[in-house]
Amino acid sequence: MKKLLFAAFIFVVIRVLTPTLFGQAAWKKIPIPQLPTFHPQEPKRIELPNGLVIFLQEDHELPTIDGIARIRGGSRSEPAAKIGLVSLYGEVWRTGGTKTQTGDQLDDYLEIRAAKVETGGNADSTIISLSCLKEDFDDVFKAFIDLLREPEFREEKLDLAKHEAFDGISRRNDEIGGIAGRESTKLAYGAQNPYARVPEYATVGAVTRQDLVEWHQTYVHANNIIFGFAGDFDSAQLEAKLREAFGGWEKGPAAKGPEIQFTPAKPGYYLIKKEDVNQSSIHMVELGTTRDNPDYYPIEVFNEVFAGGFSSRLVQSIRTAQGLAYAVGGGIGTHFDHPGMLQLGMGTKSGTTVESIQALYAEIDNLSKKPITDAEIARAKDSILNTFVFNFDTPDKVLRERMAYEYYGYPADFLERYRAGIEKVTAADVARIIPKYLHKDQLAVLVVGNTSEFDKPLSSLGPVADIDITIPPPSGEKSKAAPASEKKTSNPEGKALAAKVAKALGGESKLQTVKSLKSDFTLTQPDTGTAQVDTTIVFPDHMQADLQTPQGTISIVVTPDSGFMSAGGMGTRDMPASRKNDSLEQIHRDLIYVAQHVDDPAFSFTASGLDKTGNTELAIVDVSGPGTTIRWFVDPQTGKVTRETYKAMGQTGPVESETAFSDWKTVEGLNLPFHRDNKQEGKDSSTVQFTSIHINPAVDPKIFEKPAAAPAQ
Repeated sequence: MKKLLFAAFIFVVIRVLTPTLFGQAAWKKIPIPQLPTFHPQEPKRIELPNGLVIFLQEDHELPTIDGIARIRGGSRSEPAAKIGLVSLYGEVWRTGGTKTQTGDQLDDYLEIRAAKVETGGNADSTIISLSCLKEDFDDVFKAFIDLLREPEFREEKLDLAKHEAFDGISRRNDEIGGIAGRESTKLAYGAQNPYARVPEYATVGAVTRQDLVEWHQTYVHANNIIFGFAGDFDSAQLEAKLREAFGGWEKGPAAKGPEIQFTPAKPGYYLIKKEDVNQSSIHMVELGTTRDNPDYYPIEVFNEVFAGGFSSRLVQSIRTAQGLAYAVGGGIGTHFDHPGMLQLGMGTKSGTTVESIQALYAEIDNLSKKPITDAEIARAKDSILNTFVFNFDTPDKVLRERMAYEYYGYPADFLERYRAGIEKVTAADVARIIPKYLHKDQLAVLVVGNTSEFDKPLSSLGPVADIDITIPPPSGEKSKAAPASEKKTSNPEGKALAAKVAKALGGESKLQTVKSLKSDFTLTQPDTGTAQVDTTIVFPDHMQADLQTPQGTISIVVTPDSGFMSAGGMGTRDMPASRKNDSLEQIHRDLIYVAQHVDDPAFSFTASGLDKTGNTELAIVDVSGPGTTIRWFVDPQTGKVTRETYKAMGQTGPVESETAFSDWKTVEGLNLPFHRDNKQEGKDSSTVQFTSIHINPAVDPKIFEKPAAAPAQ
């Protein structure tokens, strides 16, 4: 009872004291101070008589020195027949080493000093940079100068860079975001615009070592270079060193920017069908403007209000309120020396594709129905200005920005002007620029997604133009990969050899009874070791495989309609279309499947001479049919296929592949190879040793079904 009375007493005391201690009179509004005047540490600018410009930015916080040279001339200037040249140049410049050191030797030289010297290229320039400890600067700077003035561009490193480029080309249609970004740029600028065009197998393959040498000779001159150094140095001493190193470098011809035409696509709807995804990427685009435009500052504020962050109109409406988007954003794009892209983009599930487009349209309409308010303007300006200083909070960041102004011919104080320009923007300024740059009826609308799952046909909004993103094959690929890639008419010798192959496998009548296979085998790869695999194939186009790994079982399923991988506890992931198609082609290359079609008029079997490279003279048979193109090497005495060659997907894209067959055993009336040695690009890639093969096992169709998604938590 006493405890209850005491608790009641405390409650009364709190009720009495609360207004005094915590009432409104106790709260005080803390005034927000004005942002201090922005005066970044300005780097020292030096221009040598030969036109070379140097910026020096002292920063003694750490005992390091970083340097970069930006050189005029980039991919926008490369010839259309050799797109990819600058990317290759930027890589091989470093990996190819110098006349006195290979790239590998240079790696070792720098590694023991924990230093870097790197090269690269972009649309309008190439760069070479260094980073090192202050005590190692002289050594690293020597290597830097050597690479800048005397690069070697070794042939073998160019070949390696080309293979890496081919890998990128082969995979460029794997991810929906990459496709949408690439193709929307083409719509905004024009497909052949230098800012939009992309390398192809043919253009990369056309680049020679001499092209790299000539590019270097054309652009790398003192008057085309801007140097920047930041770090722990004395400016006077470093200036003297740089004058000594570069003062005697003669001027060369000035780099000239190309004449670039911008030819945006017509307004309308553009579709890229991608059946292996369950979401859509939507991009609405037209041309933007440049940063020297007086409207630049109102544009920046508009972008923040409309699509800049979590408080923007697009995010608050389309993502938060309507729940339509994984991500949504964009704005009126600007660049230093060419128009940016006006782009509004979002990702949504397939079933809300058209609804999401209409939601974006509604938000554009609301800009006139519900004009941007003074409160929105104030919030956007605060956001921009409060984050602005963090973009330039180190001397190195200021140096890079100052070099950019020098490169593009902007005023040296453009950085300081930015803040003042943002502060002056009013709601009226923003209202003025919206109809000037954002035109709903002028937008090209790109959708990348699975049309079978759309809520409505895209055509319900208007006429739709399909975009073909097929990757042009390498020049001569068909004849190189398999001479039968263009379907030939069977010749008598080829048909006879094919019939002999079918007989060696068990006879045509027995082969025709095979509808499915189940096998167990050990897969051995040089890099990853061994794995046990159980696979089920239902001809002509279903496959399921379980790989036993230390992390658990990984299941792979491929059908004409889908391809996916799943693992316990890790969910299910769709396979890229290129991988799915390669797996289907693997089924169609199966010896049993091909031999079943010896008399099928859709297949051709063409004898193409003899192979005398081994101990046994082998007959060459080029095989072509729906979904398969291979070359058989047949023992004419036994009819056994000893090996086959074909094009397949490797770890780095399309590769020349070979499979050798051995260890033949009889299985339920069929004679099948139990061992396979695989090669890619002439190198051993894997071996397969079968432990069991079963013909026509009972197959549950459910093994090919995609697991249901786990419920949201």
